[in-house]
Parts: sequence; C-alpha cells; structure tokens
Amino acid sequence: MPSLSEAYHSHPVEVHHHKHPDFKSLQELPDSYAWTHPEDHALAINTTSSNFGSVPVIDLSDRNATRLIGHACRTWGAFQVVNHGVPLSLLDHIQWVGQTLFSLSTHQKLKATRSPDGVTGYGLARISSFFPKLMWSEGFTILGSPLEHFQKLWPQDYAKYCDIVVEYDETMKKLAGKLMGLMLDSLGISKEELKWACPNKGPLFKDTCGALQLNSYPTCPDPDRAMGLAPHTDSTLLTILYQNNISGLQVHRESTGWVTVPPIPGALVVNVGDLFHILSNGLYPSVLHRVLVNRSKQRFSVAYLYGPPSNVEICPHAKLVGPTRPALYRAVTWNEYLGTKAKHFNKALSSFQLCAPKNGLFDVNESHKNSVQVG
Repeated sequence: MPSLSEAYHSHPVEVHHHKHPDFKSLQELPDSYAWTHPEDHALAINTTSSNFGSVPVIDLSDRNATRLIGHACRTWGAFQVVNHGVPLSLLDHIQWVGQTLFSLSTHQKLKATRSPDGVTGYGLARISSFFPKLMWSEGFTILGSPLEHFQKLWPQDYAKYCDIVVEYDETMKKLAGKLMGLMLDSLGISKEELKWACPNKGPLFKDTCGALQLNSYPTCPDPDRAMGLAPHTDSTLLTILYQNNISGLQVHRESTGWVTVPPIPGALVVNVGDLFHILSNGLYPSVLHRVLVNRSKQRFSVAYLYGPPSNVEICPHAKLVGPTRPALYRAVTWNEYLGTKAKHFNKALSSFQLCAPKNGLFDVNESHKNSVQVG
C-alpha cells in the first residue's frame, strides 16, 4: 500500500521557486503579492455573524451532536467543535512550536526547505502554482516524523519540538476518526459499512492517513490587496484546523458569499473535503475557503489533513444511491485524486462527475471555479 508521502511524491505540484522574502522587512506590498479581489472583497471583510449567520459551533458532548453535524455539513460544509477532548495545553504547545519555527531567521528556515519534488518542510503552499500572484504566508508541511527537518532547525533541542508534534498528530488522528464516525452516522451509515474503516475487525480507521500543515500569515502593509491563502477546497475526507485568536479564515456560502469563521478560544474548525463530498454523493459539499491577512497582527494556524488509506477507492456510498438519486461521481483513490488535483486544482472534483447533480445537489468546485480574480 503506498503511503501518503509516496502518493504526494508521485504527483508533484510544480511550485515556482521565488526567493523567500523576509516579510518583516517589507514596508510596502511588492507587485508580485498584489491581488485584485472580487467585488465582494470589501463586503467580506465586514461580514458579521449577526448579519449573515456563521459557521455552526457544535458541542461534541451534546446528545444531538450527530444531527447538528449533519445539518452543518449539508448547509455549510464546515463547523466548529468544542468539548472535543483535545487538551487546551496541547493546542498552546503546537501554537508555540509554530510561532517558534516561523520566528526563526529566513536563513535558518531555508535549511529545512521543501525539495523541488518534495512534500515536507518549509515552503510555499502547494496551490501557489495555480495563481499568477504570490500569497502572503509561510508554510511547513509534516508527514510522519518531523525529526529530519527539526534537527536542521534546532540542532541542540529538536527533541522537545518533535515530541509535541507527534503527540498533536496522534491526538488529531483520534479526533478525526471520531468526527468521521459522527459524519457517517449523520448520513445513516455505520462505520462497519465502510470496509476500509475497520479492517479485520481491528481499530476503527487504523490505516487512515494524515498530514500536518503549519501556517503563518505575517502582518501585511497592505492587507486589502493581499491574499494569505487563495480560495480552494481540500483534497481530504475532512480537515481539522486550529487557529489562534486572529481572524482571517473565510468560507464561501452560496446564499451569502464569503463569511468569516471567527476564532473561538479552544475551538477547532472542521471542514468537509473533496473525498467526503464524493463519499456523500454530493450531500455534504466540500467547502471553498480562503485566508485574508492583517495589518497589525500575525495569524497562525495548524491544519490536520485527514484521508483514507491512499489506495482505497472512495465512491458514493451505496446507501446514498438509488433509482432517483444516481451516483454523481466515479470511484477514485486518494492517490489518483491527488494526481488530478495537482493538474486541475479546483476543477478536479468535477472531472470525476458522472452526471449532473439533481435535487439541489451541486458541485462546489464547479460553481466557484471563477470565484477569484488576480490583477
């Protein structure tokens, strides 16, 4: 079975290598970072939960959590969770690792830079090559152990940073499995009805794959013309995001446009990925999201990208297909999907579509493929 790392390596995304800037030293926004936003950009910055509603916040200890998660997935493709069982101290620790890493000198960070055909390490977002303008952000991707890279960043005391990352990764995998079970249950599907979810009666979701993505969005001299992370959907089953107390994440909703997901102390943001969109036969849309930047405050986040074993075929579940509801997508492995996403980006999902959506189902990628403009 190919590992997630091998799957990414077999489908490299050509990221044009620019000189990594020292964001702190830039007093003006370089032209290479200047975006022309859609007309709704000014509105999006001022969007408030009181006017447009906001991504639901769900208490995982609530006995109605399954139903609430199902409604959130159908109507938003995202939700926030509290009482999720992740110690607040661990969230503080992973934030400290990220802030410490990104505060290193550019020279030091480049010692752990991602290789041209690599996946892990310091570098630009994988989606960068699909846009003519650069994004005002830094990233660090971790698959498996961060030991090799962290030894380069912190030759003397790398162990304490590794230990935190390993603990966070293990904790996120457990939470992702729990959330996956609740999302399936909300569709009337038991975990036992997914053969890959419990192989040989072993632990549920034992062979699933995950990756960590640390993100930094430095203070920006002209945030209205910059973009922290361009609009995209995730090539996952689901993504769990921890964000610090600086706002910036937005999700796109058909009825209202871009809506800010406000930081809530101790909460985690969960969004539906492309593969769960396929598994749910389009009932739970993968949500288009982006990140804006701030003039005076640095934003930090860490995403846990959760998917199936890389060679397991994901297709609309049999319980969600019938005479009046045909399968909208053909079967695809995560390995194959990553390859398609590397070539076609936000049009990847529609390339696996078998027939046009009916009864209100829609392909979020297709409907928003022209949702961002650059100048």
